[in-house]
Amino acid sequence: MAEHIIKHKKAVLLIFALVTVLSTVAQFFVSVNYNMVDYLPDDAGSTKAMEIMEEEFTATVPNTRVMISDVTVQEALSFKEELTAIDGVSEVIWLDDVVDLKTPLEMADRDTVESYYKDRNALFSIAVTSGEEVAITDEIYELIGEEGAIAGEAINTASSQKMAGTESMYAAILLVPLIIFILVISTTSWIEPLFFLTAIGVSVLINLGTNIFIGEVSFVTQSVAPILQLAVSLDYAVFLLHSFSDYRKKTNSPEEAMQLAMKKSFPAITASAATTFFGFIALTFMEFQIGSDLGLNLVKGILLSFISVMVFLPALTLYFYKWMDKTQHKSFIPSFKGTGKLMLKLRFPSLFLLLIILVPAYLAQGNTTFTYGLGEQPETTRAGSDFITIKETFGEATPVVLLVPKGDTAKEAKLVEDLEKLDYVTSVIAYVNTVGAVIPPEYLGESIADEFYSENYSRIIINTNQATEGDIPFAIVSEVDEIAESYYGDKAFSLGESVTLYDIKNTVAKDNVVVNVLTVASIAVVLLVTFKSLSLPVILLLTIQSSVWINLSIPYFTESPLVFVGYLIISTVQLAATVDYGILLTEAYNEHRRKMPAMQAIMKTIDEKTFSISISAAILSSVGFILWATSSNPIVSSIGLLLGRGALLAFVMVVVILPALLVVFDKLIKKTTMKAKFYEGE
Repeated sequence: MAEHIIKHKKAVLLIFALVTVLSTVAQFFVSVNYNMVDYLPDDAGSTKAMEIMEEEFTATVPNTRVMISDVTVQEALSFKEELTAIDGVSEVIWLDDVVDLKTPLEMADRDTVESYYKDRNALFSIAVTSGEEVAITDEIYELIGEEGAIAGEAINTASSQKMAGTESMYAAILLVPLIIFILVISTTSWIEPLFFLTAIGVSVLINLGTNIFIGEVSFVTQSVAPILQLAVSLDYAVFLLHSFSDYRKKTNSPEEAMQLAMKKSFPAITASAATTFFGFIALTFMEFQIGSDLGLNLVKGILLSFISVMVFLPALTLYFYKWMDKTQHKSFIPSFKGTGKLMLKLRFPSLFLLLIILVPAYLAQGNTTFTYGLGEQPETTRAGSDFITIKETFGEATPVVLLVPKGDTAKEAKLVEDLEKLDYVTSVIAYVNTVGAVIPPEYLGESIADEFYSENYSRIIINTNQATEGDIPFAIVSEVDEIAESYYGDKAFSLGESVTLYDIKNTVAKDNVVVNVLTVASIAVVLLVTFKSLSLPVILLLTIQSSVWINLSIPYFTESPLVFVGYLIISTVQLAATVDYGILLTEAYNEHRRKMPAMQAIMKTIDEKTFSISISAAILSSVGFILWATSSNPIVSSIGLLLGRGALLAFVMVVVILPALLVVFDKLIKKTTMKAKFYEGE
């Protein structure tokens, strides 16, 4: 295969160039989905409720609040008409929907009035059509002006959409020069880093373009997958070109050197890609399909990176290797001699420290406070400052919509009475308490009746004074479901942002167990095949998994809520992406151990491999921290922070803890490894 690739290198370059150009164009036709509801499993309660809502009613769930300052009641009613007229706003709820404005406001319930109108500020609950958030919120801002404010799901989604492209550009502007700098330090040619980046960059572009066959990707995948693919698979290109440089010193033929390099580096690249590949496959088993969407893209990306490095990079290098020769520079690599001796001295204190912190870290990472949605926008943005303005004026508010079978108005009236008694419920809007149970719907105008009744269902809106997620909002959802079930059994459905997040919470809790077990099991099998050992996979997995637990325990000790999607993804990604560090060190140790005693073997291994591992960790960590620094999306930002910190922790564990474990369990490794052939002398 290597011979054929080298022989037809011109054709290889042309094919890859053509596919890359087509993929670059195709990526602009791949839509990005920001609606997390779409990624819930089909059997989730809110998914079924949304399907019924779309079939039965023209309006959707109120998901956004709009505040207009310094207006009279009459002016607010005029603004309500203008908001209703905006294309894509399917419903606007205000004070006139819960209070008869023909009577003085002083006679109405004060808490109810102040939920909608307070100190000449009017607060409207509106329903914005999914997928059109940017255009609709822009039009609302034009209407309400600088003094007005918008908060809620629609503006959060619109802000994320607007910022996605800009933030990806900022991340690239920071990341590419940083990676080039790191790679220049690790090579002896000024231009060689461009070869690495071109090979992986081509595979990233092809991966983005081939998403056209999927149709659409999630916002998490669009933001995270390209950069993660670049960081995780750069090592493949480094392995190949370092091997090529070594063989150039042994033969005068560049073609022969490349052929030997491809043959030599193939097992190492395959093992590295396999652990990452199978780790990412675990994500595709998530029921919450944002994980499977990201997993599919990363699996595809790893395969494309592998093909690009083994097919495209050899052809590219042989065409331009003279440039590498002309741009040689002195090695910037510092001497790591003596590092192994130091780490060996620290082996017992480091193992003792690990034993002390491992159990608390494991327990803490399982007790972290989680968030499940997009969360609040940064205060520096218009959306973030608007949220604070509305919260300070009116407090929090989240509606829950209940759909119950139509027909029995007496039962419906009792249900509404029970719902009104619930803690944190500010008002309940239903036909039986707004229009009156004794007035038949057919006597009213169609527009009024259609707000509450469809052909088969009655719609009830329950307004609460709580946020969209947390212990209290989720308890409210649970109580509403229990009360509705007591009247209508499984024929009642609830929906709304807090209901969706409650379903996400329940779904990802199950995903957590499945994904973690599959990740560990699949990587264990790859390690078992790679090392033909029973003990080495356990030692390697314990080392990297410990770094994962420590990483995920930090939010607990710092009392910082953690986005659960980020937690779930990083527990897989960190393990899959950083286990390569352990493989690299262990392979070198095994090789040296066949020629010398354990102490000498580990010292030599650490001296030789610390720099290579530090380069990989530096790249992955840089990618993570830059994602964290440039993204305003809480999910993407949390994945970045966890990835950046996780890469550094994995590096420390591999160069400090893993050597200690290899020496301490040397005899066990020898007995449990097939054809170990360890050195027997003193």
